Amino acid sequence: MDVTDNKGETAFHYAVQGDNSQVLQLLGKNASAGLNQANKQGLTPLHLACQMGKQEMVRVLLLCNARCNIMGPGGFPIHTAMKFSQKGCAEMIISMDSNQIHSKDPRYGASPLHWAKNAEMARMLLKRGCDVDSASTAGNTALHVAVMRNRFDCVMVLLTYGANAGARGEYGNTPLHLAISKDNMEMVKALIVFGAEVDTPNDFGETPAFMASKISKLITRKALLSLLRTVGADHGFPLIPGVPMDQSSATTPHPFFSLDKTQPPEISLNSLELQDLMPISRARKPAFILSSMRDEKRTHDHLLCLDGGGVKGLIITQLLIAIEKASGVATKDLFDWVAGTSTGGILALAILHSKSMAYMRGVYFRMKDEVFRGSRPYESGPLEEFLKREFGEHTKMTDVKKPKVMLTGTLSDRQPAELHLFRNYDAPEAIREPRFNQNINLKPPTQPADQLVWRAARSSGAAPTYFRPNGRFLDGGLLANNPTLDAMTEIHEYNQDMIRKGQGNKVKKLSIVVSLGTGRSPQVPVTCVDVFRPSNPWELAKTVFGAKELGKMVVDCCTDPDGRAVDRARAWCEMVGIQYFRLNPQLGADIMLDEVNDAVLVNALWETEVYIHEHREEFQKLVQLLLSP
Repeated sequence: MDVTDNKGETAFHYAVQGDNSQVLQLLGKNASAGLNQANKQGLTPLHLACQMGKQEMVRVLLLCNARCNIMGPGGFPIHTAMKFSQKGCAEMIISMDSNQIHSKDPRYGASPLHWAKNAEMARMLLKRGCDVDSASTAGNTALHVAVMRNRFDCVMVLLTYGANAGARGEYGNTPLHLAISKDNMEMVKALIVFGAEVDTPNDFGETPAFMASKISKLITRKALLSLLRTVGADHGFPLIPGVPMDQSSATTPHPFFSLDKTQPPEISLNSLELQDLMPISRARKPAFILSSMRDEKRTHDHLLCLDGGGVKGLIITQLLIAIEKASGVATKDLFDWVAGTSTGGILALAILHSKSMAYMRGVYFRMKDEVFRGSRPYESGPLEEFLKREFGEHTKMTDVKKPKVMLTGTLSDRQPAELHLFRNYDAPEAIREPRFNQNINLKPPTQPADQLVWRAARSSGAAPTYFRPNGRFLDGGLLANNPTLDAMTEIHEYNQDMIRKGQGNKVKKLSIVVSLGTGRSPQVPVTCVDVFRPSNPWELAKTVFGAKELGKMVVDCCTDPDGRAVDRARAWCEMVGIQYFRLNPQLGADIMLDEVNDAVLVNALWETEVYIHEHREEFQKLVQLLLSP
């Protein structure tokens, strides 16, 4: 049984290369050294089965107690399966021995994730709990390897599963240093969008921008430098080598703006003293101090409003990450009221349930491929499963009380349709009265204490033509794609109700309104919106085209979160002395609500990042106001 041929192969190697797994079962009935014998190339029968992608042979070998920890030329069998992108074989090994997911190959000290060559293989490991930031012997993470190998799809999967974009690897290089040397613009944008610092030096003191300035090819050098400059990178001389710069991102202010209006002078890193560290520590208040001050010290209320826009909700997450990073405080503790429509409603609930915006950014990237499958209107099942997974199947709206959250929905079981707010508090009494002389056949909406969170999110996001209605609810964007004025109306009615009940002492004046958009699409000229009775085929074609353009225009006008909606909100706020901030980047291209292309979405986030840098003074002012009691 353990006799080898001139290639060092046993009968087990031959059986694996054959087509009949029963032969292998017969050979493996009795214990034999041949089962784990390596041939002259260093491959055991299990290595060979993984290399050839024979899943059934892998299953039989494992049942015959083939060992998973024998070193081959490319590591253990799991590493071989990853190297040859044999997903079925890798899954079979992990299902038989779940610890294999963490195994390091003895040569490089690399996990199976380091060996993943495509998005599918990386996703399979990450879904099973593989450590996304596991480092090899040289100190490189899987993200470093994917960037070095120019695997953009792998890079995106790793980033969306929370890989640290600023991890320091061999020679202190971050993935951004490597992307610059690879001259891959998409990769550079993706890493910066996911939090890579543009001015982090490596062990030689070189920042990514400094490395870009040394590239010999003029066109490449110019393109990379102008790209980095748009987000405020400084490509000065290297810093002093040997000075650690990898303090955790939790203690470094946002790269684009600091809370101090006047930037502190350059500090020599050799003579850092206590007084030099003071401005850094002053720039942040620990979250626990702020949340304990929240109710007692703050004399005014803050309102956050989030627009609708499908997968473009990613833009809102990017804006909130910048605000959180600059303030050092979670969004939940910066605002007393949060209003959202559709995708903004999902993010409002994420804020309520203390989910970080960086986590939600990754979730959106992972979710889009599950939800936007096939053709419109999409199946509701995957979206509902996602919402249940994130918010729980039985969680009620009133389970978490602070901040107060409202989601917009459109009640479509009546004519005219009516705006409904899903709340995590009881509605003001004036609202409970019927708005119109309502028909007794119209069913009243569910009370907040009985309203399931996932259902509220699903109802707010039932965009017509994208998803079917959720019962009688259509997307809130039909009546309030920008929920600012409706939220301000609700707060006023809520406060009036408190005063009527004799609880006027609990009422706080609204002082700040922050409205976040999902990106402004470029305006384009329209040739014809004329609809008339045609008398020949040419006129019929013109009428059909005109009707289509007119329909699109009507929908766009109804759901436009910008333009007059913003002007009205700004005017009302100025009239009553409320600070109003509208943050909404201009996009270079029109992005659909169901866009799934990673490169397109990364580009939209890149434009958001540039917008944050260009409007850093406005962000600075906003953060200072939010942090003042």
